[in-house]
Amino acid sequence: MKNQVGATIVEFALVLMTFLTVFLGIIDFARMLWTWNAANEATRWGARASVVCDRGSEIALKNMKNYLPQLTAANVKIDWYDGAGAISTTCNSTNCAGVKVQIQNLDYQWISPIGFSLRAAMPMPAFSTYLPREVMGQDPNSAAVCS
Repeated sequence: MKNQVGATIVEFALVLMTFLTVFLGIIDFARMLWTWNAANEATRWGARASVVCDRGSEIALKNMKNYLPQLTAANVKIDWYDGAGAISTTCNSTNCAGVKVQIQNLDYQWISPIGFSLRAAMPMPAFSTYLPREVMGQDPNSAAVCS
């Protein structure tokens, strides 16, 4: 009986380590899915702000940061397309056909013990949304989106 005094504590420690590793892995995986969904939603909001507001405004990035605060201008690419479907650098509210907003080079850093084996951040795929042109700064009632 004397030899078994600390066996329960050792067993508990082993089970607790295993349980916490699995539990934190599940939480971290859920966090990754949340980041994935937030990136998708951020591109939608960025595209919406781009087709409603003036071209070249920083409103799209500002709206996207509401979903992913870690976004920078280097992560976001906005392309405007003319009526023929080609990327245009000079389009305006009269001749732009649409906008495509992309999030690129977004990395996810694991924080759970399961992810420690990866060490480096995991690259996420590029996210993009295309929307046809709407008013591009011509609607006086769009101040809520463009402010």
